[in-house]
Amino acid sequence: MNAAVSDAGRDADTVRVGIVGLGRLGKRHAENLAYRVPGARLVAACSPLDDERAWAQRTLPPLHLHAHYGDLLADKNVDAVWLVTPSSLHAQQIVDALRAGKHVFCEKPLSLDVGECERVIHASTEYPHLQATIGFMRRFDPSYRDAFDKVEAGLIGRPFLVRSQTCDQNDPTGFFVQFARTSGGIFLDCTVHDIDVARWLLGKPRAMRVFASGTVALHEGLRASGDVDNGVAICEFEDGRLAMFYASRTMAHGHDTGSEVIGTAGALSIGRDPRLNRVEIADANGIRHACTPTFFDRFDDAFLHEARAFVAAVKGGAQLGATLSDALEATRIGSALRASLQSGQAVLL
Repeated sequence: MNAAVSDAGRDADTVRVGIVGLGRLGKRHAENLAYRVPGARLVAACSPLDDERAWAQRTLPPLHLHAHYGDLLADKNVDAVWLVTPSSLHAQQIVDALRAGKHVFCEKPLSLDVGECERVIHASTEYPHLQATIGFMRRFDPSYRDAFDKVEAGLIGRPFLVRSQTCDQNDPTGFFVQFARTSGGIFLDCTVHDIDVARWLLGKPRAMRVFASGTVALHEGLRASGDVDNGVAICEFEDGRLAMFYASRTMAHGHDTGSEVIGTAGALSIGRDPRLNRVEIADANGIRHACTPTFFDRFDDAFLHEARAFVAAVKGGAQLGATLSDALEATRIGSALRASLQSGQAVLL
């Protein structure tokens, strides 16, 4: 089932990538790496599912196909591993990739367990020459990046508060209800992006205390997993900085992600109006516009810029993505929010 891949004439500046996981997000990453990332060459793909490997053979350039992760790690044509696998597998797969001498990009989260995050960081210290990046793609969204640069330039004075939300369009099929058993809950699955954005925009302060609450507005099946479909949270950082989070699975109008940074001399907002494009419709029902239906549509550019930045870092450029330590802090705060939701009490970190 492997397609022939020749290494003859390989450009020494090309990063040869092997992707692991070809689900709905993995397919997006694979197509970016194959066709839209200069300096990268997708040379291998791995999935235990026959239909996903068949998709890769039909859709992607010639590459080695593997059913087992160990076989891909043993592939000497692979310089870097790109992980788009279940969250529970991330920590060990990252360690295995580093031990195999591969650079590694891994979709968020690093792990749902703080101890596992710390184990990966400890293991990574043995391989300082290898890049390890976690996929918090909002750092690469052009609007979020512009806001970050303006905060860094002091345009709003000293930033002290971030308000951020991740709100998905309601999915009546209940896909995420089944996923909730392994997702870690709404704060580790959705709000973890907002946590990373808040720390990034506020200068990476240390979290001191969190409080979370939530409700089941539509999807009663979440109760069996101790999860909610709408949640709110507050995070107190050192030096008086704050973050306020809202996560939802029940938006009627579409995917609605946005953030606001408030400083001593002004404020910045990102994505306040979740427009799909600039078209407005005027009819007997009023004036309206279409909204982004999914996070794929909202962050398509961010996923691409993220991939390009990782390849540049592997080739010796600056590390612009979220580090393992950044991912540890996101999991630490997200886990505390989950504990607060369950206990009804504030949690000290």
